Amino acid sequence: MTQLASRAGDRTRSGRGFRGDIEGMRALAVVLVLLFHIDLAVVPGGFIGVDVFFVISGFLITGLLLSELERTGKISLVGFYARRAKRLLPAAVLVLAASLLLTYLFLPRTRWLQTGWDVVASGSYVMNWRLATQAVDYLAANEPPSILQHYWSLAVEEQFYLLWPLLLILVGVWAAHRWPGRLRRRLLLCLGLVAVASFAWSVHLTQSNPESAFFVTTTRVWELAVGGGLAILSRHLVRLPRLAAVVLGWAGLGAIVLGALLLTEASPFPGYRALVPTLGAAALIAAGTAAGQAGPGRLLSLGPIRAVGALSYSLYLWHWPLLVAAEARFGELGVSAGLVVVLLSVALAWLTYRYVENPVRRAKQFTLQPARALQLGLVCTVTTVVMGLLFPLTVWPPAQVTTATSLTPRSTASGPAPSAPTEPLGAAALGPEPRDNPAGAPVDKVDTIFPAPLAARKDLPDVYDDDCLSEQQESEVRTCVYGKRDSDFTVALAGDSHAAQWLPTLQEIAEANGWRVVTYIKAACPLLSITVARSGRPNSSCTEWNRSVRDRLTGADRPKLLVTSSSLYSPVRDGRTLNSSAGRTALAEGFRQTWSAMAEAKVPTIVLQGTPQPGIDIVECVSTHADRLTECTTARDDLAKGVGPIQAKAAEGLSGVHLIGLNDAICPTDRCAPVIGGMLVYRDTNHLTASYARSLSPRLRAEIDFALS
Repeated sequence: MTQLASRAGDRTRSGRGFRGDIEGMRALAVVLVLLFHIDLAVVPGGFIGVDVFFVISGFLITGLLLSELERTGKISLVGFYARRAKRLLPAAVLVLAASLLLTYLFLPRTRWLQTGWDVVASGSYVMNWRLATQAVDYLAANEPPSILQHYWSLAVEEQFYLLWPLLLILVGVWAAHRWPGRLRRRLLLCLGLVAVASFAWSVHLTQSNPESAFFVTTTRVWELAVGGGLAILSRHLVRLPRLAAVVLGWAGLGAIVLGALLLTEASPFPGYRALVPTLGAAALIAAGTAAGQAGPGRLLSLGPIRAVGALSYSLYLWHWPLLVAAEARFGELGVSAGLVVVLLSVALAWLTYRYVENPVRRAKQFTLQPARALQLGLVCTVTTVVMGLLFPLTVWPPAQVTTATSLTPRSTASGPAPSAPTEPLGAAALGPEPRDNPAGAPVDKVDTIFPAPLAARKDLPDVYDDDCLSEQQESEVRTCVYGKRDSDFTVALAGDSHAAQWLPTLQEIAEANGWRVVTYIKAACPLLSITVARSGRPNSSCTEWNRSVRDRLTGADRPKLLVTSSSLYSPVRDGRTLNSSAGRTALAEGFRQTWSAMAEAKVPTIVLQGTPQPGIDIVECVSTHADRLTECTTARDDLAKGVGPIQAKAAEGLSGVHLIGLNDAICPTDRCAPVIGGMLVYRDTNHLTASYARSLSPRLRAEIDFALS
């Protein structure tokens, strides 16, 4: 038995053998990801399946390269890249093309441009960096997930495939000259240094910038390096005592399962938490054949499990685009519907494996002539980039948005439609008493919407284009000045993006009154004296930013008036995030402390009550249901769940603090309409379009004048 184990280890090490347990690990990894993506509550941490894939890739690829290096004294880059190209790219390009078709058939036109660029990024192996950039971009972070979001992990692996052979060649040459016969030791040392540096960076970035840390290559390299280290140590691992290997293997499987059960999306990741699936996968691989029939390898090597493992690559490629398309077509999917989509993914994965992956991988012209396989890879890459660049041309430029023709609604479900203006008036169409005004009632259809859905994402306050918004991870205070710059009446607009959405309104008032407006805006950070949470952790950058802003607002150059607003946040106390009633009470106390400090500094404060947050992407909904706009309405009752009541409680009895609510002009009836007075009210799930905010300026001006008088 020891001899058989040794031979099996040699075959695995040389890349000529087959490890059924590793095929089973692939099945485990992809099933965890699938269950996570269909929102099965039992496995909230199913995303760790990707980490298992990383360890497997590091082990197998390092083993193949090391075997070639020891056997021939060199590594054929052409041969290696050719094998990777014919193994991975045909199926990847097929799914990219299918994703474009699904986008065309089922996704709103507002997402076509994004999908085109995502195809370019996926075909260029940089999708993870694109997603990392979007994750820290507050505007992009509010957009729906990409139909190609899952290609981020493929990008990480493809970058690994590009660079890893070069590292092994460099270390191999270095070791051959200075330490003949010690290649594996030197490789292990180098991999160890890479792993330690990457892991340390992963822990740091996960704490300081968790949104970006999840996607970037540098926080994941250590997981691949752990797998590589196992390949280097494979000669020793096959000699593990049977009992130790059995315990190690089952402990590894248990760690992966526990990680999937206990980790959640709210857990900052990867960081040190990624040790759970990474070391679990490493333990499973290390136990390997040494554990024999008593180890988990026997379970993982069962025929049905291995069959899923064989399909894992194609199954991973297909499942996410199908889920995104199904949700776009049918709305939010339950677990049962999600399982149906998974079954369809299995069928497509089998067809892809049978008729695309295997024929290309086994084609003699690619095996005997690696250069042809490289040519195939180049063709695949160029094809995807061209597809991605051409696809957005089907929707660009957007429909005319600078002028509007007749906006008269044609019908409603309950009878004749109320009349609508012939030009986009927004809130001006509601008259002096907006509550229950028929002009604000939901209707099924209007002839023209301003701004057009394709342009609505860019209908933003000027702070975005002027680079005046501090990003989520920044503590630096950025300011910009608007209105009459030399005015002696300065208005400060301070807070998060829900404060920023009022800048167009204030600009109109400032122009009329001759005011100077200075902005203090930070993404996901209210003007608040207490710490709030971001991604499940204390938002320290927000706390530091607030400290600096308060010093400015109460210092020698204090404004004559402060205007602020906010979304709803979870406060942090003693390192613990407060939710429910305790969180709302703490948030009210924090607001009150902040506004009291402004009152003590003799700065009048206007608090703009939190606006309704539809919870659905209004732009996408309007784009999809242009003939049934009533599908895009939300309940006004949801206002009670927002920050408005908390603001009201905090402002009670505070001198110099004035709470102003304009929500009757944003949601005049019991159902909040997506379009009022010919104007799109929201640009995403919760922010007003700049156009609609601007149309509210006469109302806000009157309220401010009344408050200050």
